Amino acid sequence: MEELTSSQRKQLRSLAHHLKPVCYIGKSGLTESVGVSVDVALKAHELIKVKFVDCKDQKKELTAQLTERTHSQLAGIIGHVAILYRQQRDPDKRDIDLRKA
Repeated sequence: MEELTSSQRKQLRSLAHHLKPVCYIGKSGLTESVGVSVDVALKAHELIKVKFVDCKDQKKELTAQLTERTHSQLAGIIGHVAILYRQQRDPDKRDIDLRKA
């Protein structure tokens, strides 16, 4: 997957504004179950939010590990919430068109 441009990241952050976090990272940090639930959510939605309840001082490192583990891309971190994007493999099921950005 190609690196997101700044205008694409901006578009994704605006699309994610109304979304609620689908996954929470607590005191256990980045567990296997968190990785699986983020992967499942990305398959279903393409664009998700992940909220850091604990480990707030490690959010950049944990987000990098999470994007690597789920083959997703970071659209941005706003406060204690990371916005992740992974394009749907099936072109018919894609909801987000980044060519417009």
